[in-house]
Amino acid sequence: MSKSKNTKKLSKLRRSDPFFERESQKYDFPLPSREFIIQVLAEQGVPLPFAELAQAMDIQPVELEFFERRMFAMERDGQVMRNRRGAYLLPAKADLIKGRVQGHPDGYGFVVTDDEGQDIFLGPNEMREVLHGDRVMVRIAGMDRRGRPEGKVVEVLERANTRIVGRVLVENGVTLVVPENRRISQEILLAPAPRSKFKPVPGQVVVVELVDQPTRYAQPVGKIVELLGNYADPGMEIEIALRKHDLPFEFSREAREQTRRLPDAVRKMDWKGREDLTALPLVTIDGETARDFDDAVFCERQGRGFRLVVAIADVSHYVKVGSALDGDAYDRGNSVYFPRRVIPMLPEKLSNGLCSLNPQVERLCMVCDMAISQTGVIKQYRFYPAVMFSKARLTYNQVAAALYDNDPAALELVGGLLPHLQNLDKLFRVLLKARAKRGAIDFETQETRMIFDDNGKIAQIVPESRNDAHRLIEECMLAANVCASEFLQAQEHPALYRVHEGPTPEKLAKLRDFLGEFGLQLGGGEEPRAGDYAKLLASIKERPDLQLLQTVMLRSLRQAVYSPDNVGHFGLAYEAYTHFTSPIRRYPDLLVHRAIKAALLGERYVPAQDNGDWDAIGMHCSMTERRADEADRDVENWLKCYYMQDRIGEEFEGSVSAVVPFGLFVALDDVFVEGLVHISDLGSDYFHFDDAQHALVGERSGERYRLSDRVRIQLVRVNMEASKIDFRLVKGPERATARTGKTARDRDRGQEVSAPPVAVVAEAEPTPKSRRRPVKAAAPVEAAVESAPRPASRARKAAADTAPAAKAAKPKTPPAKTGKSKPAKAKPAKAAKARTTKKAKSSV
Repeated sequence: MSKSKNTKKLSKLRRSDPFFERESQKYDFPLPSREFIIQVLAEQGVPLPFAELAQAMDIQPVELEFFERRMFAMERDGQVMRNRRGAYLLPAKADLIKGRVQGHPDGYGFVVTDDEGQDIFLGPNEMREVLHGDRVMVRIAGMDRRGRPEGKVVEVLERANTRIVGRVLVENGVTLVVPENRRISQEILLAPAPRSKFKPVPGQVVVVELVDQPTRYAQPVGKIVELLGNYADPGMEIEIALRKHDLPFEFSREAREQTRRLPDAVRKMDWKGREDLTALPLVTIDGETARDFDDAVFCERQGRGFRLVVAIADVSHYVKVGSALDGDAYDRGNSVYFPRRVIPMLPEKLSNGLCSLNPQVERLCMVCDMAISQTGVIKQYRFYPAVMFSKARLTYNQVAAALYDNDPAALELVGGLLPHLQNLDKLFRVLLKARAKRGAIDFETQETRMIFDDNGKIAQIVPESRNDAHRLIEECMLAANVCASEFLQAQEHPALYRVHEGPTPEKLAKLRDFLGEFGLQLGGGEEPRAGDYAKLLASIKERPDLQLLQTVMLRSLRQAVYSPDNVGHFGLAYEAYTHFTSPIRRYPDLLVHRAIKAALLGERYVPAQDNGDWDAIGMHCSMTERRADEADRDVENWLKCYYMQDRIGEEFEGSVSAVVPFGLFVALDDVFVEGLVHISDLGSDYFHFDDAQHALVGERSGERYRLSDRVRIQLVRVNMEASKIDFRLVKGPERATARTGKTARDRDRGQEVSAPPVAVVAEAEPTPKSRRRPVKAAAPVEAAVESAPRPASRARKAAADTAPAAKAAKPKTPPAKTGKSKPAKAKPAKAAKARTTKKAKSSV
């Protein structure tokens, strides 16, 4: 039966559905929309049994089964609920609130509400029947002793945990599994399994599948489905992180089969409809350890300006919409770069082979061809598919040595490509000036490199600095990304933008109050722009308290996310910005490529995932990015704890990197490890947390411990199970004297320090510190504020984004911080492998 005939049979009531047309496009015989069902329930004003609701909605007998499914789905999503008599009602009418549980290691938790209102406290008794991540419906039962709304769980809407990784524990003959995720505070009871092939022993790491979810009267029960090994086995920290954060790490059978059928090289048939750029001297510039090359660049003088060609791997040619490869890539969202191991978004045949712009082979690419004026303004640009032939695989260090150090070996290596690299450098200087004029924010950050021994453990952590070759590529990528966003806007084609909003009114007020204590002022009134931040940063560059001020400014910003609603990029000072340059390792870039291709053909691209809902896709991609960062942070923290466990009793100098209600986090000089000085170790006084001033203040003594204070501490404890490092205060605080006319305490007077930046953690490639023409440009806010997952060698691609990744810890959910470490006098490691990490993750 045709759709038109089906819809004609519907009653006038059914056709009055405000979303009737939408439902008609999705289904041959459309049911009432969810919105219409909620509307009718609200108009009825009382709970309705299923039969009465079906009658009120004019549901026909043949539709009852399908309508029941819709009601079940709405109940699962918390849009409706049933009372004890089975009647449907609206949660809002019953004063019920839905949200997601956020557990705390101490046994209590919170419900993060869907409407982003105030979080609701759940006491230990309420947390007995839920686990971290579960979606619940709660009723406000009162206020706790801190004045927070306290909830009572009415219904569990969705269980978030089916498999949990943890360590085996035997107590009084009972075998339990202690979850690695500390937000899950309940131990899992192992169900008797006499015929099980798994015979775990205490301390081993296992994966359990939950047989019974927790209830108010019983703890969760599970069975072992995977035995990972001993806790200290090489690489175990990564295996745990993969499962703890639900990171997909195996490709589906269908995706592997599709990959197998792909060619090993570009075929002649693939040239159709593409421009031939094989004669153009395009080159890739990456880190020494990079294996997946997303982008190649070329620059030449054009009149009084420049022609910049940015060629990006054409992943969309091989990964078709709706295919198994596409589905796996979407689930992963991005590649994840752990120390010594990569979890790629695409199979290696694509990521390191067919799609990677390897040297001396033909590769398919999407090109952004730009004409840029001598003042750094992009006058024209054009997108087109092409075939390229990379003339060389260069590294940042090689390019920097050739351009800035006149190194003979580097000059010989680049050979005839030197004039093109010099053009790139000239364009880079022009774009850098345009960046400053635009008012983009540049936060200075400290990068570090991990050196591993043969056993895969950290042997050393050393500081690294980015060179101008990194910045050169970053500016090229920024230019291409901006053109992509402008093109899609001009074509009115939906896409995912990389959006970065300015500070919230609350954070802005706190920042202004804090700056006022130093006699400083942020311009811009109630809506400051990036240029106002940049101007203030420029004015405090020479202050001894720069690190304190910069850190607080950074933490006032929000995190960058993916969204179809373009609200601009605050940190980069762009009205529109999107990700185009890394489709091998970021799914949003792949979406942008498809949208550009469709727009060039005058078509419309509709993603296969989430019914083409760009909002849902944006939230998913933002989630996978955060998930990757959290997993990487867990691994780094564990490695640093393992590294520090042999140094208990040693004393170190450091700076306060965070102030929280329960103490101070201190980042060590030279070692680049972070640990906690608990509030109970600060002295015989009651210390109160001053959120606005980022300080702990003694009630009786007036003693102040503030962000960026210099302290001397002693390492007293390393908790490998919780990945925590505890310090004891030996001496402090010492703080830099600000030039504000205010006097620090006598023992602090005159202290000028250069504390290691702790604002962000991003990855960057090791680079030489010397260069012939240093540019007065701090690490771009893209890398400082938001750094998308990337290999150590690809820090420059962080430039594509910018959002504050270092957010002040909420008192209710203190972070399980560990340390960042490096030995005072570490011996060189054998066969050492290097990895660079920055001090605060972000992504542009």
